[in-house]
Amino acid sequence: MIEHIKKLVLLAVVVACTACTSHPRQVTVVNEPAPIYPDYTDVTIPYNIAPLNFLLRNDASALQVTVSGRKESLTVNGDRKVCFPLRKWKNLLETEKGQTLTVTVTARVDGKWLQYPAFTWQVAPEKIDGFLSYRLIEPGYEVWNTIRLCERNIESFEEKVIADNNLVDGSCMNCHIYGKQDGNLTLFHLREKDGGTILNRNGELRKLSLKDDRMVSGAVYGDFHPTGRYGVFSSNIIIPAYHANDNKRLEVYDTASDLAIADFDNNRMIVVPQTFRKEVFETFPAFSADGNWIYYCASPAVELPDSLHQLKYSLCRIAFDAEKGEWGNRIDTLWNAEEHHASVCFPKASPDGRYLLYTVADYGTFPIWRRETDLKLMDLQTGEINPLPAVNSDRSDTYHSWSSNSRWFVFASKRGDGQYGKPYFAYISPDGTTGKPFVLPQKTRNITIIHLNHITFRNYLPHQCLSMLPISPGFIER
Repeated sequence: MIEHIKKLVLLAVVVACTACTSHPRQVTVVNEPAPIYPDYTDVTIPYNIAPLNFLLRNDASALQVTVSGRKESLTVNGDRKVCFPLRKWKNLLETEKGQTLTVTVTARVDGKWLQYPAFTWQVAPEKIDGFLSYRLIEPGYEVWNTIRLCERNIESFEEKVIADNNLVDGSCMNCHIYGKQDGNLTLFHLREKDGGTILNRNGELRKLSLKDDRMVSGAVYGDFHPTGRYGVFSSNIIIPAYHANDNKRLEVYDTASDLAIADFDNNRMIVVPQTFRKEVFETFPAFSADGNWIYYCASPAVELPDSLHQLKYSLCRIAFDAEKGEWGNRIDTLWNAEEHHASVCFPKASPDGRYLLYTVADYGTFPIWRRETDLKLMDLQTGEINPLPAVNSDRSDTYHSWSSNSRWFVFASKRGDGQYGKPYFAYISPDGTTGKPFVLPQKTRNITIIHLNHITFRNYLPHQCLSMLPISPGFIER
């Protein structure tokens, strides 16, 4: 009896495996594109990215996917989903670096095998930084106390928590940044009771109060100087407001904001009259690649919230002398809001110093819920602006970060359902040409990144999880 049961079980396994690995027969070629999700058709990918697993959005009962290059190929069978073996995938991309892969999808639908038109994956010769950090938070506003800072190995599917606000009495955590995509130079803010800025330099953590009595608030949005000695920050009085009509959800604006520099070595804040003006709102500062300039957004102060639609920020810059720790005396306007009839935010310089990537919306500084929000790319050598038509969508595209080799950038996009932000990667060639972006690969399903923001690259393994490290208190004072 036992032997008979074993034979039945073995037969069932064989039948099941045969059903899920059946090969296409009497194939019919169709003209419509394969209904794959996510949309990974005709994209440029790095040779060190995790497998681009996908599924078919139809009633397919089986499928076969073949990826062919000049020297290597890979064939995978599945039901509605295809999951590429990690080791074979990595070997394929490494071998076909700089080449074009052809992807052929054949599926059994209603008992018939259908072959869809092939699409391509261009394997770029430049790699992408191997790690991604982001904040996870629901796109509602009553669950702000459930927030995590997470990191993902984008060469595989490994993910872990950097910090969890449930371990710090539910305090809000936000605005985490890295210096030069380096895991040994980081910070993020803890709000609420006993909060502060958690600074990590080479594994040593300090909790800092980045505020003095000249500032309207503690530090909010910021960036590291290339040396790691300084950080530039905005100081903002932030007001959230809900819309009473239209299809908009939430508005956030500043009633006061200025800029300040933190000198981490000498425990002092450095302010300058040029950016400490009540009649002008300044925010979202970022250093240039060489650290000699600070890019930021500035708008004439208006009556809020009544004149919110007239709140439009220009893109400005001011010099900074790192040796002396001094601001410059002149402010340059690189992109004029009045001329463009729009508002700019989140400027980020490419590590090679060539480009400035920023976001443009109709007004204000909170474009995450605005459908019109697009990314723009400024060539800092010529001043030419690329509207990035291949990158932008009909939903919000923002919260971007550069890979350390300046050949890739990642951004949070609400394309799809309009509610959840997901990380998309785009390739940019040395001449500034950009490719179609693709979403972060998932292992077996397309997991929704919950209201992803403050997203940034990291180029190698960092310190341990912050919740595991001791914190040495410290204070930045005037």
